[in-house]
Amino acid sequence: MGTPDIYIGLMSGTSLDGIDVAAVSFNPKLQLIATHSEAIPERLKQKILQLTQPGDNEIDLMGLVDIELGQLFAKAANSLIRNQGLDKKQIRAIGSHGQTIRHRPEFNYTLQIGDANIIAENTGITTVSDFRRRDMAAGGQGAPLVPAFHDQIFRTTNRDRILLNIGGMANLTYLPAIATEDVLGFDTGPGNVLMDAWITQTKDCPYDKNGAWAQTGNCDEKLLNDLLQLPYFHEKPPKSTGREQFHLSWLSHKLKPYSTAAADVQATLLDLTARTVTDSINKHIPSKTFELLVCGGGSRNKALMNRLQELLPHNKVYTTDDAGIDADWMEAAAFAWLAKQCMESNSGNKPSVTGAKGERILGAIYQI
Repeated sequence: MGTPDIYIGLMSGTSLDGIDVAAVSFNPKLQLIATHSEAIPERLKQKILQLTQPGDNEIDLMGLVDIELGQLFAKAANSLIRNQGLDKKQIRAIGSHGQTIRHRPEFNYTLQIGDANIIAENTGITTVSDFRRRDMAAGGQGAPLVPAFHDQIFRTTNRDRILLNIGGMANLTYLPAIATEDVLGFDTGPGNVLMDAWITQTKDCPYDKNGAWAQTGNCDEKLLNDLLQLPYFHEKPPKSTGREQFHLSWLSHKLKPYSTAAADVQATLLDLTARTVTDSINKHIPSKTFELLVCGGGSRNKALMNRLQELLPHNKVYTTDDAGIDADWMEAAAFAWLAKQCMESNSGNKPSVTGAKGERILGAIYQI
């Protein structure tokens, strides 16, 4: 029997809409073998949200949630393996992104939890985690990390491409057709996080399916322009962000001077996501003739996709489904790839994206 060539990627993002699990082969091209989604219990979700903001008794709470998340990540991986009838001997490693509870690049600090010791112990499979901090130690932002994966899988000499991931936050990767040009990438700002928070608070609904509620409202241009004044939107890359900046309390504070109807707020938040993406492209991406491939939960928001196309009338906007990889599983597949890079002692970052001093092998290995 040859070397096992299947890697499992585990991803839980800022949306907290579940743990994505993808079993991937890279022999020689990427093949998505199996997928699974594991729900995060509401009680655990509330604890995670509590940890994203300053509070009382944080260390004890973090320790307990670290363990509980490790158990849930292991359960998610085991469920995929069992449901698909995979042989664990076929799987070389699990790559676990963990759950980000703080991301403070201005302090050279990021923290993801979900104990990889527990994942390795409960699955019996070597696990790779803690991907971000080595890049930070080398002077980088520690994010975004998916551009190196995008470069490997989606770069083509035929045309310039931009990969846009819309999860809780939105991040993009610019893949120039000319091989000697650098890959660029950064977080543009909020993806779904504010829209999800607003509809949850207002209508007790976890997300706005297809942007249907947003479409019943009208964008409040004055409010939108106020939100767009946030300094983050005007910073040059490399840059990355998270719930520390974009959360319901921040939004509520910004709404105080306004009497905007709830549906109009949702429409404005949708436009905020679309505008910060397209403004970022216009400011920081040298190409004007590119195709935009979208993945992540936001790619399923038809109203948001239509708005992106309206703002980029001369560029084709579509999902990565049409390019061969299901848009729902892109990030999980990326962390399977990052585990492979680590296990093979290959770099996983892009210094042109994160600002690190050089390429680095990312991840800590918990060996079986």
